[in-house]
Amino acid sequence: MTGKAKPKKHTAKEIASKIDAATTNRGGGKAGQSDRTGIVKGGHAKYECPHCKITAPDIKSMEIHHEAKHPKVPFDDSKLSNLHATHAVECSKGKPGVRGSFKK
Repeated sequence: MTGKAKPKKHTAKEIASKIDAATTNRGGGKAGQSDRTGIVKGGHAKYECPHCKITAPDIKSMEIHHEAKHPKVPFDDSKLSNLHATHAVECSKGKPGVRGSFKK
């Protein structure tokens, strides 16, 4: 027999990662809704597909989306709508990835 079957304790690294995951805003839910829709000028969703209305942060990502989802239609970046130009609203909340809560 090789020792006792003792359960392992949680490591400091594991506890720190759980605290970080619980207290950092990752952009999901209501906090990141305006960021995903492109309403926020500093948000990540900047361009909107004219065919399916999905959003993308840059032209390269939109081109990849277009080749995958709309292969029969030729890609024309002049048809893309810039959501940051149409919605000039600044958000008082930070971008995703900033600390959202201080509870531990």
